[in-house]
Amino acid sequence: MKQYCNTVLLFLIVTQVAFSQVRTIQELDVNWKFQKGNNSEAFHVNFDDSKWQTVTVPHDWAIYGPFDKEVDKQNVAIVQNGEQVASEKTGRTGALPHIGTAWYRNKFTVPQYEKGKKVMLLFEGAMSEPQVYLNGEKVGEWAYGYSYFYFDISQLIKDGENTLAVEVSNKKFASRWYPGAGLYRKVSVIVKNKESINQWGTTITTPIISDEFAKVNVKTEVSGDNTHLVTTIFNAEGEQVAKDRTSNQFGNQFVQNIKVINPNRWSPESPYLYTAKTQLFVDEIVKDEVSTRFGIREIKYEANKGFSLNGKVRKFKGVCLHHDLGPLGTAVNKAALKRQLIILKDMGCDAIRSSHNMPSLEQLELCDEMGFLFLAESFDEWAVPKVKNGYNRFFEDYAEKDIVNLVRATKNHPSIVMWSSGNEVPDQWGTAGVKRAKWLQDIFHREDPTRPVTVGMDQVKATMESGFGTLLDIPGLNYRVHLYEEAFEKFPQGFILGSETASTVSSRGIYKFPVEKASMKQYDDFQSSSYDLEYCSWSNVPDDDFVLQDDKPWVIGEFVWTGFDYLGEPTPYDEMWPSRSSYFGINDLAGLPKDRYYLYRSRWNTKDETLHILPHWNWEGREGEVTPVFVYTNYESAELFVNGKSMGIQKKNNSTPQNRYRLMWMDVIYEPGTVKVVAFDNEGKPIAEKEMKTAGKPFKIMLSPDRKTIKADGKDLSYVTVSVVDKNGIECPTATNQLKFKVTGNGTFRAACNGDATSLELFHVPTMKLFSGKLVVTVQSKTQVGAIQLKVTGKGLKSSTLKINSSK
Repeated sequence: MKQYCNTVLLFLIVTQVAFSQVRTIQELDVNWKFQKGNNSEAFHVNFDDSKWQTVTVPHDWAIYGPFDKEVDKQNVAIVQNGEQVASEKTGRTGALPHIGTAWYRNKFTVPQYEKGKKVMLLFEGAMSEPQVYLNGEKVGEWAYGYSYFYFDISQLIKDGENTLAVEVSNKKFASRWYPGAGLYRKVSVIVKNKESINQWGTTITTPIISDEFAKVNVKTEVSGDNTHLVTTIFNAEGEQVAKDRTSNQFGNQFVQNIKVINPNRWSPESPYLYTAKTQLFVDEIVKDEVSTRFGIREIKYEANKGFSLNGKVRKFKGVCLHHDLGPLGTAVNKAALKRQLIILKDMGCDAIRSSHNMPSLEQLELCDEMGFLFLAESFDEWAVPKVKNGYNRFFEDYAEKDIVNLVRATKNHPSIVMWSSGNEVPDQWGTAGVKRAKWLQDIFHREDPTRPVTVGMDQVKATMESGFGTLLDIPGLNYRVHLYEEAFEKFPQGFILGSETASTVSSRGIYKFPVEKASMKQYDDFQSSSYDLEYCSWSNVPDDDFVLQDDKPWVIGEFVWTGFDYLGEPTPYDEMWPSRSSYFGINDLAGLPKDRYYLYRSRWNTKDETLHILPHWNWEGREGEVTPVFVYTNYESAELFVNGKSMGIQKKNNSTPQNRYRLMWMDVIYEPGTVKVVAFDNEGKPIAEKEMKTAGKPFKIMLSPDRKTIKADGKDLSYVTVSVVDKNGIECPTATNQLKFKVTGNGTFRAACNGDATSLELFHVPTMKLFSGKLVVTVQSKTQVGAIQLKVTGKGLKSSTLKINSSK
């Protein structure tokens, strides 16, 4: 097994228009014209588009709805879920109108343009199969909706106004989840000199690290002759710490080895970032300049030891994330991404897997800054299809190009510590799949020899027999907890990664009785119990993975399915309309924590106290019935009281996986009032307590923003949690009131979401029902500085108003 050692790397920071003397990066975000439902080839030339909709990019045309059962209804057996008989599925891709063709057109001028300069057009993602035209001429096309790609448009650009037209098209049966639709990631125009640094042409590694110094290796690919290169390294405080000049060019590449004294290492606990400013000169004239953020860190994967970062063995405390942002759809928004990561950071999560696609550059930038290890995934499908019109159509022609672009665009991010070439691909069966796995892994190794490659394998027995699992750098097991021991014995790597774990299902604030473990359990209301004991036919509850992580040193961590609910795949209700989003999330679609959040937090957040009681205590009609109480806590024991009467002390023990990680009082009889838990330290002394009370009727609306000040850039967001309380200020956990929202001032209403997987209310209409007593309203800034006011009203409720400030 190879040891993969490296430290990282690049992120080119792009603003709306970033100027330097030698290079401009212009983000094309405003004044786009959009038209759906016409595939006329005439749309790429001049004509009247005055009646088209004006939108900003990133843009997802389908998230505005409406939800429609017919959009993604299909008769299919989902093989990876173990189904053998076809049945009617609904909501599989979110039941939103993402299928069809649309056109985007933008008229722009290029700042500081001079004839003879290089002009590049960069797309960070277009869903999907984009056809690109400039000034009436076809520039090029791409296939994969998740790939980054660029074109040289130097010969087509004009001095003055240019017209860019992009056709995008989503086919039926092309995805297993909601893919979004349109130009959902950034589009930029880059202008530079003929003598310049190539696109994604900077590679930074740190092959030698000690407390005294680090060797920073900088490889820079350039265009132009008779040039020399100067690279200056700055620390996080902006102070120069090293500089090197070289005129030794090898083909189109410069290689520099630069010494940084007393380096600060990057880690999730201390995400320290350096910046390398690379300048290309002809004579003494600067022709190009690129700033590259990187981190100094060492990674290793070793048999029987596992994964180590900067010399310290650790296990991945990770989650899988789909690319949609709930009610915002797939349109990338940095504030929304950051909110997700803040929530996960508080849970103690330290790793993200991009499932099952290439991540946004904004997400990687945030993971670098905030300290998350990252598993960057490429494909959900190779040559053998999962869905009729999936990536299998493009695999032979595009797989290498897509991997090359993935690695070159992102390899300088210190957060990325491994690549994934696939997820549960049907190619796991047979020799052809083994050859494909090796071919893909070799491409990753060629482009980046510093990081290992994994595949999320669900057909573990097949990969044992075929050699598929043996050739991987890291054998990743999706579920199959009963096969971990056998896989460790048969695979030669000396460790196993839980590349996808749990798939426990739950609905925030919904509890079912009797309380028992169950697979694929269904109820009349199409919800799943938040006692966190229900799972899928192929999966398990969290505690089963906890045992493996704690007891097996050769298990190197896990990536839980999933950190947040996502649109589509409403298992176990994919045959039951109107379920249209997942139940897997540790947090719901609105970003509100489910009970399961605190179970993971009690294990993963080793700094802060966790003491969480479930279920809620509003059970009118259950008086006198058994209503079990669970406590998720980092403490080993606690005593429970109901209306002052002790229910006894529970201690964590090894009798079952649940008893090992949860405190459970299974025989509690419900009576309204107060539930209180007192936790004890290791010496048996009371150290913390928490209580909850039965609420009365909803009386007043309460508003709680995640941020009271946001940037006046037209993009920033404040997420406002809306709940209702009774006359005594106690939250009403079962409230379902219909609320209305009004935003005035220097902001706009962006969306609302209540986390209910069965709700057909539109996200972008300013009214919605509470679900389990809560929902979230998203407020977006305008470009003017000043106050934003959100008012929330509901029939029979005392309204509430919130002031949010926007500033530069």
